[in-house]
Amino acid sequence: MHLHDPEIESETGSRGYLSFTLHAHLPWVVNHGTWPHGMEWLHEAAAETYLPLLRMLENLDRDGIALKCNLNLSPILLEQLAHPFFQAEFPRYLERKISAAREDESFFLSNHEHAYAVTARYWQRFFAAGLEQFQELGGRIHEGFRRFHERGSLEILTCAATHGYLPLLGTEESLRAQVRLAIQAHERHLGLTPRGMWIPECGYRPAGEWAFPVARADGQPFGPAFSRLGIEEILGESGLEFFLVDSHIVEEPSARVDAVRGEGAAAAARSSRPSAVGNSRRLAQAPHRRLYQPYYVGSAGQGHSPVAVFPRDPRTGLQVWSSDNGYPGDAMYLDFHKKRWPGGHRYWRVTGAGVDIADKQPYDPEAAKERIHSHASHFVDLVWKTLEPAFNDGVPPVLSAPFDAELFGHWWFEGPQWLEEVARILHTEPTGLELVSGSSYLDRDKPAATIQMHEGSWGAGGNHQVWLNTETEWTYRELYAAEVAVREICEAGPGRVAGPQREMHHRVLQQLCRELLLLESSDWQFLITTGAARDYAEQRFRGHFGEFEELRSMLRVLAEGVDLTEAQLTRLAGIEERDSIFPEIDPGLWCRATQPVPHTTLIPDDDFTALEPELEEDRATVIDGVAGELPKFRTHGEA
Repeated sequence: MHLHDPEIESETGSRGYLSFTLHAHLPWVVNHGTWPHGMEWLHEAAAETYLPLLRMLENLDRDGIALKCNLNLSPILLEQLAHPFFQAEFPRYLERKISAAREDESFFLSNHEHAYAVTARYWQRFFAAGLEQFQELGGRIHEGFRRFHERGSLEILTCAATHGYLPLLGTEESLRAQVRLAIQAHERHLGLTPRGMWIPECGYRPAGEWAFPVARADGQPFGPAFSRLGIEEILGESGLEFFLVDSHIVEEPSARVDAVRGEGAAAAARSSRPSAVGNSRRLAQAPHRRLYQPYYVGSAGQGHSPVAVFPRDPRTGLQVWSSDNGYPGDAMYLDFHKKRWPGGHRYWRVTGAGVDIADKQPYDPEAAKERIHSHASHFVDLVWKTLEPAFNDGVPPVLSAPFDAELFGHWWFEGPQWLEEVARILHTEPTGLELVSGSSYLDRDKPAATIQMHEGSWGAGGNHQVWLNTETEWTYRELYAAEVAVREICEAGPGRVAGPQREMHHRVLQQLCRELLLLESSDWQFLITTGAARDYAEQRFRGHFGEFEELRSMLRVLAEGVDLTEAQLTRLAGIEERDSIFPEIDPGLWCRATQPVPHTTLIPDDDFTALEPELEEDRATVIDGVAGELPKFRTHGEA
């Protein structure tokens, strides 16, 4: 462990910052199946990740410690956590888990397997604690996180409304709708206006000419190539201040970096450390800071409000993600794959790399705890060594460590305890490192540099191949047809439809927009490509597209001045009940006439300097080391 050296100290007393980001998301599964795919996913995530994270935050809060992480609660996840069906069913799920653990204990005791019986009692306590906690929260898990946001223990970010993969959405209107509905849902569920956004799959696309990557079913293009705004411009229109991307997008030699200019320079001058302005060119072009500072994002030829981006650090990411080389693969930790049925409880530890599932040894929760402090200490030391070259820069560096939230607890059971231990070490040990959220860092130190980035993601290959490939091309063909149709229908309006039919037209159009949003979820392509739940994903996509076509047919009937039949009304009510997302939805969002809010212009310097990447690590190692570990939840966007 490296301790504090007063000779390399910032004005705040911190030499560097660590910023965790936990991305919590699940696709819309309410009313769409239970097991093995459907509500079971939501129940597992709530019991094994969301509630344990809240307990961890409470433990820290009692001792005056704050994790100060970014936590993204995706809008579609918020819709589910607040849904009456989930709030009624989840306690029953927990009761089933408790009952199954009791039955397991009786079985193990009758077979004199006392080690397993001890773990069965552990599961009884674990799920009973979750049930009590859920009841204390009044069934509203998301409000528990809101309280910690208000205390400054974390910052809640938003995400695209249904986790649409933004770089491949076919119209600006669809992209804007994903962002603006996200903010509305955030405010409705949490009473908060988000400052930052987790862009799904860290998928980024700059401004420039864009063409639909697939053709219509008849082989004709959906339209000519056209000029598009950069993702950051869409975010800036809605007042969002920052997002995150994968390291390779910032490290690529084609990424153009320079000292901040224009409105960004003015913002830096207003920061708490204005000396950074005069130092900006040196900070912008320092290789050791490439991944450890935020940037203002500037798309060539496009003006936008200053929006910052934090790059992901791959070194620490590998330690936490990888089952082969990282902490979750420790022999003493709970094995993810081996379960006892029918209850589904886990009684075995990892045991060792490559150990056959039949040879897994009994899990000991107490023995696992002994490894947590060691791994937390190692992680803090790794962060210190990574940031050390930038300690003398005058502006403290920041290491951004984003992960899927479901990694902590669901896949890596000890993960929440590990996060707690990292926070405790940084609170008690004189490391000179401090935890920080995205907006808190930006409030202290504005970006000293601008960057122009090329498109990419944190998925395998660093591009769009996980979501658009030969296995998923058909989904985009139908999606683009739906996006173009919605824009045309919304722009046309109700036309000559009047009276009660006009109200019905609006009602049907609202549901049409909801089905489009569900079609846009990136989860379907991810699950098809990985094969984790391919049949379910294909069924869901085709189902939503079929309902989209039904609703479109109803709109045609209404446009002709004809009332819907009783059968159609019944069908409409059924679709509305099953997919009851975003009650505030406004079809006007899909009209080209919708103007962005006024924004200022950030003009990057014409003389950009392409910097060589600092790290020489093979990105495939970082990515492939964790593929396939989470068959239900996404794992770092891998294929």
